[in-house]
Amino acid sequence: MRVFVTGGTGVMGRSVTAALHSAGHEVVALARSEESASVLRSRGITPARASLFDRAGLIEAMQGSDAVANLATHIPVGTTGIRPGAWKSNDRIRVEGSRNVAAAALEAGVTRLVQESVSFVYADQGERLITEDSPIAVSCAAEPVVLAESHAEQFATKHREAVVLRFGTIVGDDSFTRWRLSRARAGQAVGLGKPQSWTHVVHSDDIGSAVLTALTAESGTYNVGAEPVRRGELVAAFAEAVGQEQAGFYRRFALRLGGDRLEWMTRSQRVSSERFRTVTGWKAAHPRFDAGWLTPMVSEAASA
Repeated sequence: MRVFVTGGTGVMGRSVTAALHSAGHEVVALARSEESASVLRSRGITPARASLFDRAGLIEAMQGSDAVANLATHIPVGTTGIRPGAWKSNDRIRVEGSRNVAAAALEAGVTRLVQESVSFVYADQGERLITEDSPIAVSCAAEPVVLAESHAEQFATKHREAVVLRFGTIVGDDSFTRWRLSRARAGQAVGLGKPQSWTHVVHSDDIGSAVLTALTAESGTYNVGAEPVRRGELVAAFAEAVGQEQAGFYRRFALRLGGDRLEWMTRSQRVSSERFRTVTGWKAAHPRFDAGWLTPMVSEAASA
């Protein structure tokens, strides 16, 4: 297939373009600058100079594509996420950008759209297992994500497929993981929520295989990630990875400063990815979280 990818130079995009390229697909990726275009060319990816906010440019760039994978995000790292306006760019990408991508794909004659999403849109369910039929809790932070999903859903007809992938929190070769490791190394808090509550994670390497699998999946929304893990176990693994006895959780007053932007990341979400596995046969290369997920980043930091 010829697959057009947005967000091709980000952590998700790197994983996805590598998986698509290795599988023999022709990959074209959006490039906002010549620097990004050069990075893509070095990986065997054809760059297309356009903008998410230029619908005409997107239509031209998508010509001849069989599928579009919309992975574009602009996530603030660390405490910058609680600053006023920090999420403005990301919200615009999810709302206006996703609408433009879906509309351009339609105009360009694309027949399949894969839209990235996040599993922490689900309401807190305590110990209950969360499936794709579980309720979501829409807040100011979650609304742009829900709108991005709806733009993809509106693309789907009996002649076009739209697949929404609700990924867990990315852990692996990404800036947020490195930031949490640096905090754990300094003995600072890295945990959100309560230690006994559940969270859903996905290894950065598994994002590529999931999108590759979505190219042949039937339309629908699917959870994608490893088995759910207790937040306390996640935090303990970060401490173990950097040689600390323990790592802590953010205090309640600090979470209040983050408002809705942090609240949905503290919910107990025991998310199951069983439907995606059953429907498509997808298997995570990293099905269970442990400290080994963090070893490459720790080794990289030690050798730097």
